[in-house]
Amino acid sequence: MDSPTKHDFNKTLKDHHCPSLRRAALSELQINLGYLCNQACEHCHVEAGPKRSEIMTRETMDRILSWASASTIRSVDLTGGAPELNPDFRYFCDRFLEQGTAITSRCNITVLFEPGQEDLAEWYAQRKIRLVCSLPCYSRENVDRQRGKGVFGKSIDGLKALNDAGYGQQPGQVIDLVYNPTGPFLPPPQHSLEMDYRKHLKEDFGIVFNNLLTLANLPVKRFRHYLERTGQLLSYEQLLVDNFNPSTVPALMCRHLISVDWQGHVYDCDFNQMLDMPLGLKGRRKLWALQPDQLDGAPVAVANHCFGCTAGAGSSCGGSLT
Repeated sequence: MDSPTKHDFNKTLKDHHCPSLRRAALSELQINLGYLCNQACEHCHVEAGPKRSEIMTRETMDRILSWASASTIRSVDLTGGAPELNPDFRYFCDRFLEQGTAITSRCNITVLFEPGQEDLAEWYAQRKIRLVCSLPCYSRENVDRQRGKGVFGKSIDGLKALNDAGYGQQPGQVIDLVYNPTGPFLPPPQHSLEMDYRKHLKEDFGIVFNNLLTLANLPVKRFRHYLERTGQLLSYEQLLVDNFNPSTVPALMCRHLISVDWQGHVYDCDFNQMLDMPLGLKGRRKLWALQPDQLDGAPVAVANHCFGCTAGAGSSCGGSLT
């Protein structure tokens, strides 16, 4: 699971006088609708792509909806792959909205140009679903190198379409962009990078957005394979360890959300899901086998990849932590 290093995440917590990771009150579900994607990015910890066949069924969606309606969950974070490529994505969203649940959708932007998605921007806008959109740089060269030739141009066209639909401009139509490094280094400060994004995207393309979220690449799956191929795995892992920041620990996403895979199994976070580390290391369980109030104070499953979320300013699906 981890490369043989002398570092241990639990020991590092102890050395910095941090308590072991335990769950706070549950506030959100992060749900992976399947690994099918129209892109195959080199940093993708899900190893998603056009040839993946894992996809959540409507039956599983209905069981999740039933569980959520009986819980205190008031927000869900839908991801993939490209979640929109699940044929029941829109059904799932509408049922959650009927329950009064706020939705975040992690959109890769280029999915707007896939067959059958021509109305997606307007569909999102009508429902005021918050969008978190991947744009790892405002440079064409960097984006195309990481995500594939032509992705930058499509992404710009997609952002313009979302702006035209009101995103980034109208109340309730929030579009946040995501930056992740193009190589084995930590993100720069989120605030200063956000100002650069605003300047370049506005001046060059007339594009506006709400917030920029900076995420570190964790040495998991496809990015880990890249590091191994290029002989940079150990140095990157050391970089993460050397930049451990104890002030990030209270805000770690694994303390307040549950990650649910396409079959309904539960994990402490999306990265643990990809490493097949079940919730609290207690064996595979489905979401509907859990009682939400039983999770308060439960231990979180950790390993050396957790250094990626605690390095520097910290990293989570909501951006930097400090």
